[in-house]
Amino acid sequence: MFRILIVFVMLVSGTATSQLPEFSQQYRQRLGGAIDALEEILADFNRDASAFGLSVAEAIERQRSSEDPFVRARGDSMAVADTRLERLKMQRDALENAGQIERLLVFAQGFDPQLARATAEDYEPAIPITVAGFFSAGLGALAGFVFVTLFAGVMRLGRRKTASRP
Repeated sequence: MFRILIVFVMLVSGTATSQLPEFSQQYRQRLGGAIDALEEILADFNRDASAFGLSVAEAIERQRSSEDPFVRARGDSMAVADTRLERLKMQRDALENAGQIERLLVFAQGFDPQLARATAEDYEPAIPITVAGFFSAGLGALAGFVFVTLFAGVMRLGRRKTASRP
């Protein structure tokens, strides 16, 4: 019975983790779209700033120092958008230069929570037939095996201590 449990947990955890490369790939697609959208917004802002002889940083600072709370909030939003665009571009570049398995680490180290949430909402599972998919599934299966084995060991220890008490 214990072996069946181990195989079951390994299959479930391996199947779950095998989806990481696909999730990462769908995230990368959204990443490109988010970069395009932010670039368009910031290009419009840059054109407006240039029309008034301002750099982007000067225009943002002018908005942030405005007496009008709405204009101040827009300045904060533009600063956040500019920072986020740079961060997303760095992540895109890191993902493009990484190998299949390394992409999983790059994704895990610096994913954008907003993009990850949107990806999760629309996520469609896929059959993992890539090296990264098999690697990820293997790690998940191994993690499941270790978890069940450790859990069973702890349970046995608990029973032995209970049985040895007078």
